[in-house]
Amino acid sequence: MRNSNLISYLKEIPDNRRAAGRRHDHTFVLLIVLMSTMSGYIGYRAVGNFIERNREDLIKFFCPPKDRLPSFHTVRRVLKGIDFEAFSIQFHKWATNYVDIQKGEWVSIDGKSIGGTVTNYGSSRQHFINLVSLYCSKQKMVIGNGLVVNSKESEIPVVQQLIESLDIKGVTFTLDALHCQKKRREPSFQAGMTT
Repeated sequence: MRNSNLISYLKEIPDNRRAAGRRHDHTFVLLIVLMSTMSGYIGYRAVGNFIERNREDLIKFFCPPKDRLPSFHTVRRVLKGIDFEAFSIQFHKWATNYVDIQKGEWVSIDGKSIGGTVTNYGSSRQHFINLVSLYCSKQKMVIGNGLVVNSKESEIPVVQQLIESLDIKGVTFTLDALHCQKKRREPSFQAGMTT
């Protein structure tokens, strides 16, 4: 049986912070971010608010060294340095423990720009990060994702790579009209999802 413990998957994500001055375990910070996001606290400061509002329970449950919890500055440093592809791979490995896609199911694929990543506002070719997600409608779960840097690549090859990596048959994929291409493009990079 596959390991279904989320923490063991988070531990596989490399910590890109400098070794000097690390007070908080990388995995612990990621777990708090996931908990706060699931509770509706989105953004660095919001995660900091989640930590403050739940300080006693977090300390009681996780028993961090010296009862210290990360600040929103620490959360920001961890998230800015995270390897998206490594995170996506570990997320997919964990999610496959809970998602068994059957024939006839519908999988929706769509990309959304991540707020706060837009640069070159005055340019006709703005730079921003786009997150492409695969959503299993029946099970109401995201089963994979890929990253598109708008100024460097198109969403089309990323979506094609994600579909190939699912390796499932008999499902219906729903996509934007953008993906109605006569010629198949080769992916420019390895998407953050494996099976």
